[in-house]
Amino acid sequence: MNRRTVLAVVVGAALLVPGCTGTGGSTKGADAAAPTDPSKVTGTIKVLTVRTDLVQDGTLKKYAAEFSKTYPKVKVEFEGITDYEAEVKIRMNTENYGDVLLIPAVIKKSDYPRFFASLGTQEERAKKYRFTDFTAVDGKVYGQSPVAVSPGFVYNKRIWKEAGVTEWPTTPAEFVADLKAIKAKTDAIPYYTNFSAGWPLSQWTQVDGAVTCDPKATDKLAEGDPWAKGADLRVGDQLLYDIVHEGLIEKDPTTSNWEESKPRTAKGEIATQWLGTWAIVQFQDAAKKAGVNPDDIGFMPFPAQTGGKFCATIAPDYNQAVNVHSPHKEAARAWIDWFTDKSGYVEDNLALSPLKDAPLPSVLKPYEDQGVKFIELDDAQGAKVKQIDNESEVGLYAPEYRQKLVDLARGARKGSLDDFLADLSKRWTDTRKNLGS
Repeated sequence: MNRRTVLAVVVGAALLVPGCTGTGGSTKGADAAAPTDPSKVTGTIKVLTVRTDLVQDGTLKKYAAEFSKTYPKVKVEFEGITDYEAEVKIRMNTENYGDVLLIPAVIKKSDYPRFFASLGTQEERAKKYRFTDFTAVDGKVYGQSPVAVSPGFVYNKRIWKEAGVTEWPTTPAEFVADLKAIKAKTDAIPYYTNFSAGWPLSQWTQVDGAVTCDPKATDKLAEGDPWAKGADLRVGDQLLYDIVHEGLIEKDPTTSNWEESKPRTAKGEIATQWLGTWAIVQFQDAAKKAGVNPDDIGFMPFPAQTGGKFCATIAPDYNQAVNVHSPHKEAARAWIDWFTDKSGYVEDNLALSPLKDAPLPSVLKPYEDQGVKFIELDDAQGAKVKQIDNESEVGLYAPEYRQKLVDLARGARKGSLDDFLADLSKRWTDTRKNLGS
């Protein structure tokens, strides 16, 4: 699998099951202490990853070789897993699920101490790292993401300029007007849905928080109606509907192709896609392979402003954790710390760092120049949102909901957008009330 660790999976993937029922560990859990003397840390550890591409091309082995210069007695082995969520969920019914793994979205947060060893207290780790609340249980942190991600539009700057658009649109209406200009003045597909792959459409949920610049946006999902007038998700869904309804997408969304969309965007055959910062380096690499200018790949925030400023949410990618059953917890912890702090993985992927004192990647200099405000969403109500989403069967973080919306907008499904969103609202709010929230 190429790099598809999308926010939809990482930040708030819908709970497919109530939680694993594996053997787990004791409910009190265990600690994976940071080593004090690298020369004394020993053992062979297996690291599970979704980055099958980096396993296959030897990139992860190169990281391991650098790691071994500090920890010479630790051997690191990697296993890339394509259908990560499904396969690891099954493995976690045993004690054999690697020494270091990415925390599957299906695991209940309250169950983290059963499956993972603590990395330390939230109070201490929060001094250095962002997003500690995403994996904290009873004051202890159980996961650490090596990178942070922010949603936005990956776009071909050359094509937008050829259409006469040189400034980022500040409203959804301006955005649609710009896509119409692209359709009229260039040969590019203005917007590509990646309908067939599905998961790129689920990225649209990540407009939540960016529209109104609200770090408490997750709380509002847990306590209110996500599709109320002016609510972030309604604004996002209305924009997606309008883009499709105005015929500004690929001719047949059902035949779209994710892998092909990268070189096609790089070459200017496709103008725009809603994805995330993680995608930038992939599209730039596709440009290099296609022999076109990688600097044509740009990134822009959602077309909305608060106080005259764009806002962009940032959140952790998959969090690495130590298997509570690992016989080499110290070595596993050493890998997580080194990979996060010193590997260069953040820089290699042009990504945002989870380290509080790290600078923005160069690719986001336009954000800095435009004064884009980054906001970290409060995840205090994240578990409740997942529960509501699961029991209401809305599927905020699954592709089907937006595939239905796209079908509605292109006339392949009967009904109106208002009725469609009203149904989502009713199912969500009824479930929320039944859960007493």
